[in-house]
Amino acid sequence: MLGALIWLLSFQWLGEVAVHALGLPFPGPVVGMALLFGALALGGGVPDDLRANGDGMLRHLTLLLVPATAGVIRHAERVGAEWLPIVLATVGGAAVTLTVTALTLRLLLAVGRARGR
Repeated sequence: MLGALIWLLSFQWLGEVAVHALGLPFPGPVVGMALLFGALALGGGVPDDLRANGDGMLRHLTLLLVPATAGVIRHAERVGAEWLPIVLATVGGAAVTLTVTALTLRLLLAVGRARGR
């Protein structure tokens, strides 16, 4: 379990280092997640301890929303002043996410059928 957590934190750190060193316009954890995905894809899959650790973290994912909610409450005046761009970004982001997810599922189902699974 500790080894899996070290893996996750190491890739997050690598993402932060890459963003700062290369001046990338992305959040460090997103770059770290992409690096982790690449490493797992090259390694042939997700180790059991990493999968168990990730599942445990996902079960408590809603706890990560507490700081964001506190930030929104703290800046309620600004959120009220800029509500339209926030709503448009939220709805647009959700639409893009749903579209990409549906297209990815379609692609993966087609690949699975082609492989006979």
